[in-house]
Amino acid sequence: MKKLAFATAALMVLFTGAASAADLAARPYTKAPAIAPIYDWSGFYVGINGGGGWADKCWDIYNDAGFTVAPPFREGCHNASGATVGGQMGYRWQATNWVFGVEAQGNWADFTGSNSSLFYGNFTNRSEVDALGLFTGQVGYSWNNVLWYVKGGAAVTRDKYEGVITSIGLVFDRATETRWGGVVGTGIEFGFAPNWSLALEYDHLFMGHRDITFSSSIVPGVTRGDTIRQDVDIVTARVNYRFGGPIVAKY
Repeated sequence: MKKLAFATAALMVLFTGAASAADLAARPYTKAPAIAPIYDWSGFYVGINGGGGWADKCWDIYNDAGFTVAPPFREGCHNASGATVGGQMGYRWQATNWVFGVEAQGNWADFTGSNSSLFYGNFTNRSEVDALGLFTGQVGYSWNNVLWYVKGGAAVTRDKYEGVITSIGLVFDRATETRWGGVVGTGIEFGFAPNWSLALEYDHLFMGHRDITFSSSIVPGVTRGDTIRQDVDIVTARVNYRFGGPIVAKY
C-alpha cells in the first residue's frame, strides 16, 4: 500500500508540473532594433568643378583722350558668356542635421562678349573674364546623404577689355583689372559613397562698377576712361572627395 500511495503521489506531481508548463505562454519574438545609416558630412574636402557662366557688362565713357565727357555717355552693354573649370577645397562640420563650412574656389574662365560703341562710329568694345575666385562660408541642412546649402562671401575676377576698330579688326586700346566683389549661391549635393559626393551649384557675383582707364596700343599716350558695371552668374557641376569619417549608424 505504501508503494502504491508513493507512486500515485509521484504521478500527480508529474502531471501537475506538465500542466503548469503547458499553461505558460510562449515567449514573444522580439525583432532586433533597426540600424539607420547616417551620412557624415564633416571633414576636409577637395574637388573639381566645371560648367558655364555669363557676365553682364555696361560701359559709360567719362573721358575721351583727356577731355571730360559730362554727363557720362552710355557706350552700350553686352553679355560675355562661355565655359569655366576649376577646383575647390574646404572644411565642413555637422551638428545633427545642420552642416556648416568654409570654402575657397578658383576657376579658369572664358566669358567673352562685345557690342558696337554708341559713342564712337566704327568701334567695338569687347571684354573677357578669364579667371575668378570665391571665398565663402556655408550653411546647409542634410537629409542623410542629401545636402542643401547656401553660401556667401567674397568674389574676385580678372577682366580684360579691348576697343577695336571694327572695319579692320585692329585693337586700338586695351585695359586689364582685378576686381573684388561679393557672391551668394546655393547648391544641392548628393553623397553617393562614404567619401564622395556630386553637387550642382549656382552663384551670383555682385562685382559693382569700376572706373577703367584704357591705353592706346596705336597712339602712345592717348587714353579714354569708362565706368564699367559688371555682374556674373555661374552654374557648375562639382565632384568632391572628403577626408572625414565614414558613415555612422544610429539605432
